Amino acid sequence: MNNVVELCGSIADKPRFSHMGGSESYFSFPLDIERLSGFVDTVNIIVRQEMLEKLEIEDSQHIAVTGELRSFNNKRGDGSRLVISVFAKELYFTDDEDKNLVRLTGAICKKPNLRKTPMGRQICDIMLAVNRRYGRSDYLPCIAWGRLAEGAAELAVGDTISLEGRIQSRKYIKNENGAATERTAFEVSIVTLLP
Repeated sequence: MNNVVELCGSIADKPRFSHMGGSESYFSFPLDIERLSGFVDTVNIIVRQEMLEKLEIEDSQHIAVTGELRSFNNKRGDGSRLVISVFAKELYFTDDEDKNLVRLTGAICKKPNLRKTPMGRQICDIMLAVNRRYGRSDYLPCIAWGRLAEGAAELAVGDTISLEGRIQSRKYIKNENGAATERTAFEVSIVTLLP
């Protein structure tokens, strides 16, 4: 499998209708996953209505999700252009500790960008194209830190890599036409580049 996500966290809000796909209805809900540091990543989960009806989800319940990381290019003009979410293939209630694990295999589709944070730490941005069945791909932003960032910066467009990491959400301020709006960016924080 070239795209596996395993999450465990608390449902932050009730599911809401997202979109139609063929004759199926899809719903989305935010899942809060606490890091060891206490910071909470909020990840958007997309689920088929049929799967949702079997569970009777309420907010604040603890749930495990297995699925795939997906990207969608939002052309409506509101919010983020690249929307990242988890397409749920399995959902169940659990008392397990919070978990945030992503395994991806894909091709580098943009030259890696090595830079330094304001605190002087090295970081490398990578855009990974991960193939789905039926000829489609998900374009997933990934980041590497420190020594891992130095190694990632050596990668070339077209190189295939496998990685393990976690989905990270971070808020930022976007200034447009003199107005500041808070937005959320999603990316995969790489823990390991796999052989």
